[in-house]
Amino acid sequence: MQEPNNTTFGHRQRIRWLALAAVVAAGLAVAACSSSSSTSGASGTSTSAAPTATGSSSGNSLKTATINGATVLTNATGFAVYSFAPDTSAKSNCNGSCAQIWPPVKGPVTAGSGVTGTLATIKRSDGTVQATYGGHQLYTFAGDTQPGDANGQNVLQSFFLVDANGNPITS
Repeated sequence: MQEPNNTTFGHRQRIRWLALAAVVAAGLAVAACSSSSSTSGASGTSTSAAPTATGSSSGNSLKTATINGATVLTNATGFAVYSFAPDTSAKSNCNGSCAQIWPPVKGPVTAGSGVTGTLATIKRSDGTVQATYGGHQLYTFAGDTQPGDANGQNVLQSFFLVDANGNPITS
């Protein structure tokens, strides 16, 4: 069997290594998050906003797209958006190295095509504002290298694509 040209083969290998490294790092971050205890009483504050009209001039909007046969939430450029199962409605549990691999979607965001649920924000422990949809904090994944990728789906059985209603897709 003949191997694909070196450029294609090399690109696939880099993507595999990047994805593997991201999964390992995410595992370490999740382990670190779940083994640390919080002694502060600080929790995020939540604010709600009704979806706004499509066509906002802001580049920080959410829309839906079909990825792997499912209608899912994406950012304005078409990158998949994920939720993190250990989060609570008012507090993100993906911080530090976890947030480097799973960058939080900065809030506030506006609703684009297909987004009809409740958009809101929380204040993260580092003081930044993170977008939520349907009560779930939103993240992108560093292992997704182009619009339509969903390489973060079900990573560590904790990160899930978000459907049009704001629910995690756990299957």
